[in-house]
Amino acid sequence: MVARSKLRRRRRTKIIATLGPSSSAPDVLARLFYAGADIFRLNFSHGTHEDHAARITAIRELEEKAGRPIGILADVQGPKLRVGRFGGGRVHLQTGQPFRLDLNPTPGNVQRVSLPHPEIIAAASIGATLLLDDGKLRLRVEHKRGDALETTVVVGGPLSDRKGVNVPDVVLPIPALTEKDRADLAFALDRGVEYVGLSFVQRPEDVAAARALTDGRAWIMTKLEKPQAVENLDAIVRLSDAVMVARGDLGVELPPEEVPLAQKRIVRLARQLGRPVVVATQMLESMISAPSPTRAEASDVATAVFDGADAVMLSAETAAGQFPFEAVNIMDRIVARVESDAGWQAHIDANRPDLERNSADAIAAAAVQVCHTVRADAIIAYTSSGSTALRIARLRPESPVLGLTPNLQTARRLALVWGVHAIVGPEVHSMSEATSRGTRVAHSHGFAESGREIVVAAGVPFGQPGTTNALRVAHVR
Repeated sequence: MVARSKLRRRRRTKIIATLGPSSSAPDVLARLFYAGADIFRLNFSHGTHEDHAARITAIRELEEKAGRPIGILADVQGPKLRVGRFGGGRVHLQTGQPFRLDLNPTPGNVQRVSLPHPEIIAAASIGATLLLDDGKLRLRVEHKRGDALETTVVVGGPLSDRKGVNVPDVVLPIPALTEKDRADLAFALDRGVEYVGLSFVQRPEDVAAARALTDGRAWIMTKLEKPQAVENLDAIVRLSDAVMVARGDLGVELPPEEVPLAQKRIVRLARQLGRPVVVATQMLESMISAPSPTRAEASDVATAVFDGADAVMLSAETAAGQFPFEAVNIMDRIVARVESDAGWQAHIDANRPDLERNSADAIAAAAVQVCHTVRADAIIAYTSSGSTALRIARLRPESPVLGLTPNLQTARRLALVWGVHAIVGPEVHSMSEATSRGTRVAHSHGFAESGREIVVAAGVPFGQPGTTNALRVAHVR
């Protein structure tokens, strides 16, 4: 990929757009990118490998034409739990009635239905809650046998074939990766995606197992959507390369009043640990069928930006909605408007995370402080693995961060990171060479004017990951 484009986002918070039937055509893909999408998400809960292969090819072709690195997130489905089928396709459960969930594959009726997940039956305890169809129906376990759960309908309603089951009270002895997920993961890794989304994580061991499978070929983005994951938050975030506040299933299994607090806690911890964090699900939900969002949705996006999230995500809005371009465009506008507000910058400055006691963090903090003191136009972060740019971005500097790297995959990964404009270029071998090239790149990409100053941060010797230890101020000529 030739680094020739002067395309520059006028905001720091990134945008992820999910691809699907509404957005897979190359011309639509290009419109979404130029409207503001920085990362494209492939949802492996839908579509075939052939569908996703075509989308990956289209993204890489767009990347080459645009001259800008574009990241790809392959989001695997995870162990989605569902009831079986009904004889008539659907039933209506009345509040207070008994209802049995069992291992019998016979089509169900108003008294019972198959639950083809013996692990749920084994793990559930008397009094446990089962949520059906995204929490619309609620059951309470009254008795259990080896092959069935006898429940009472606490909240009734219509229930149709293959609706989902959530078990908020129980840690299920199931892996986060199914056989389908493993096949999807192998497919995605073979095609060089930058991020793998790990669904329905409950324990740190789930992340460790995925890390062993990926073997460094992609960064793991852990989706936090189970109460058990929130309980193990610190250990899970430390094992992850990035995290997502997946508010869909999280909002089913947690009380609604707990979800905003969980979001803030996750974003705060991810920022402290230097892990990119994404806020996702129902951000502009009404735009699936409407050309503009509700005021509440605009406020929701703004809240994520004020919290300091690295990225906000569109799901069905761009994958299957009627207005995918408009959804990306208005999200770009909301984010840019929030970030132009003086109150936003003051809030971000007041909530910078604590520094770790090491030289790399000290250099990153010094770069941010020097940039502020001398009013430098930009910070140049030379980075092989991405760690230098991550450390600086974690502190949310006022000036843009140019992540210069010889590694295309690193540049694509940095497309997700707050405030980082990733650029692929040749390797440098000395601080003098880094400074000279940094000033030229900052000027040519429109980040610094002649006569102004930039700050350059790097690791010496060059090319060794995790060695951020050098800082210089340079004049742009």
